Amino acid sequence: MDGAPTQKYHFNVLAITGLGFLTTAYNIFCINSVSKLLGRIYFHDPLLKQPGTLPQYVNNLVSGVALTGTFCGQLFFGWIGDRIGRKKAYALTLVIIFFCAIFCGVPFGSSGAVISVLCFFRFWLGFGLGGTYPLCATIMSECSNRKSRGAFLSGLFAMQGVGIIFSGLIPMVLSKIFHENVLWRVVLIIGALPAALTLYCLRKMPETARYTAIVKPDPRNDEARTALSDMRRVLKIHVDEDPDEEQKITKFKAIDVRLDVVRCGVYSRNLDT
Repeated sequence: MDGAPTQKYHFNVLAITGLGFLTTAYNIFCINSVSKLLGRIYFHDPLLKQPGTLPQYVNNLVSGVALTGTFCGQLFFGWIGDRIGRKKAYALTLVIIFFCAIFCGVPFGSSGAVISVLCFFRFWLGFGLGGTYPLCATIMSECSNRKSRGAFLSGLFAMQGVGIIFSGLIPMVLSKIFHENVLWRVVLIIGALPAALTLYCLRKMPETARYTAIVKPDPRNDEARTALSDMRRVLKIHVDEDPDEEQKITKFKAIDVRLDVVRCGVYSRNLDT
């Protein structure tokens, strides 16, 4: 993978992971426009001539609950990505984002009911969004070659800025079409569209070869052959099979385990001192 020339597959991975970052940024920052609309709709005082605004504590709750979920999601999906694989974990985050983005736009009733339901689903939306940060960066890093890894990771994180732009641009454009009672719902539900598109594109992408060969436990001890098969499906490069590849990977894992033991020993001695 490190020696493979940059080709179409690398840009496909950049598009798939970049859409994840765009989805995350849009869903997090679109709440800035939505909170203003919620204040005008549910906290408007007809005796006052100025538009209604959310009380400060409500605004903080609506804006911050997704960030709390994001923090939890980063920890959870960073861990689960090492257990079930980068691709499966990434797909799980996209499913959570898709459904929670839709559910964020459907609450009805009193102002208290709308805010409560919105905060509940915004937390779980943030939980899914948080998983895209470690997973997308890991997938892009593990799929890129040594020469262009930095450039691809820069392009990946740049997509977050694109998502922020859309989070302000889309509400501004749609405000000419929808009434504010519908507009805030449409803005939130649109956040499910890039998640659905990313999930569709993810179907044809194999698990990262580095995860398959080094991290993934295989009872058949056939990690290298599986990783080689995946690379041949997506990379236009000639790869010769090494009959001793499995032994090399097993040796690599053993060295990695010994390094972990050494690190733990050094850490424990530092604590004792």
